[in-house]
Amino acid sequence: MNGVGARMRSIPTWEITLFVALVALGFLIAAQVRSEMPRVQYTSQERAPLIQTVTDLQAQQKALKAQILDLRSRITKAETGTQGSDAIARQLNNALFQARLSAGLTALQGSGLVVQLEDALQVSQSAGGADLLVTGRDVRTVVEELWLAGAEAVAVNDERVVSTTSIIDIGGSLLVNSAYLAPPYQVKAVGPANLYAQLAASASWVDFVASRAGKNGIRLAIAEPADLVVPAYAGSVTIRYAQPPASPAPSANP
Repeated sequence: MNGVGARMRSIPTWEITLFVALVALGFLIAAQVRSEMPRVQYTSQERAPLIQTVTDLQAQQKALKAQILDLRSRITKAETGTQGSDAIARQLNNALFQARLSAGLTALQGSGLVVQLEDALQVSQSAGGADLLVTGRDVRTVVEELWLAGAEAVAVNDERVVSTTSIIDIGGSLLVNSAYLAPPYQVKAVGPANLYAQLAASASWVDFVASRAGKNGIRLAIAEPADLVVPAYAGSVTIRYAQPPASPAPSANP
């Protein structure tokens, strides 16, 4: 024992300090590696729970929107029920109807198109990249092309597209108006009978299909139902940050 103690005392203090530091460093590295494992696993599995949460929120929003549309329908019936035979009253009611139509507050029915967008199949087989996922930019492009082709009303997963609508990427879903939408995304459009022909003739649409569906593998399908209903806008119509421009001052010249 005396020999061992003598050898211990003969070891320089800096060597003992270095040994303790290396042991502590080893424990820290091992703890860091173990903490990274569940994080990687969570990153690869987080998309499914997010989409489920989005779906649940969407179901709650649909119930609330149904109540809003029912109340608006009652208001419309009350307004039309009080119409007089007066010509001015008819003009005012017609102007009100046209304003509701322009603002998207009235559902529209007719012939049209349904464009469905889904992520590429490779996403389920590998980690995938952004090019394999349907993004807000893809949906915005489809909406814009349908407007340019002559569509009179457009909706994304039954969310009516109006002048204040925004389509934003939120994780693995989209935020349209105030609704969180999960894929697949169906873009409905009511328009003229030749809506598909006008869409197919667009060079920018052909380039979009070739790039996103042909090159990246985004799944794109188009249907032409004989009768299609685009629902009314069920969001808020209150404008908080805008106001009508001031009327120009009358000219002094006769």
